[in-house]
Amino acid sequence: MARPAGATGGGSDASRSADMSASDTARLVVLRHAESAWPPDVDDHERPLGPRGLRDAPAVGRWLRENECVPDLVVCSTARRARDTWALMAPELGGAVPEVVQERGVYRATAAGLLALVRRIPEERRTVLLIGHKAGVQDLVLSLAGDAGEPGEPGEPGEPRRAAGGAEGARGGEGTGGGGTLVWARSIFPTCALAVLAVPGRWADLGPDGAVLTVFAVPRGRRES
Repeated sequence: MARPAGATGGGSDASRSADMSASDTARLVVLRHAESAWPPDVDDHERPLGPRGLRDAPAVGRWLRENECVPDLVVCSTARRARDTWALMAPELGGAVPEVVQERGVYRATAAGLLALVRRIPEERRTVLLIGHKAGVQDLVLSLAGDAGEPGEPGEPGEPRRAAGGAEGARGGEGTGGGGTLVWARSIFPTCALAVLAVPGRWADLGPDGAVLTVFAVPRGRRES
């Protein structure tokens, strides 16, 4: 992937996730940015994070570290709310310093546009974080994981459970409703929602139904009392 002028980080050995499996399977972590504010007379691209987004974004970084999903490459929308999400996540990664590519093409991208970007990821990058926007990120996850989905129980889905560490959502197919991670990704993809997809082949060959959705979670920060 060509590095634009906004790229930062060196992608050194120290920045690579030490917890990566020895297999050839790569991981794509697809994240919707934290909740933004809507100040008047501010262009959509430059909207900042709101109070909840400022609280939740660091929780996403902690979730990645605690769940052994620290990226070695970050592809981030150039929109301010996405950049600010990453800026608050990064200090929570336990000292890892991944390469960061700020990619204008992620802003307002369709699933097809995002897939084209993913296919350009260098093959040596094995855990990649993509920070973007709804509906593009949700559509990308459903396309890669197969939108046929997993059968759910009548009346699913219910409210997402609150997991340890303040994360809402399903991990490993768990969660109320019994519908599995794909049901959750299809039904709700709120701010700070993240989907972890296992990619068994080459990035360049990735296409619809080409990945397995292993985790869907929504890390949340705790309100101060």
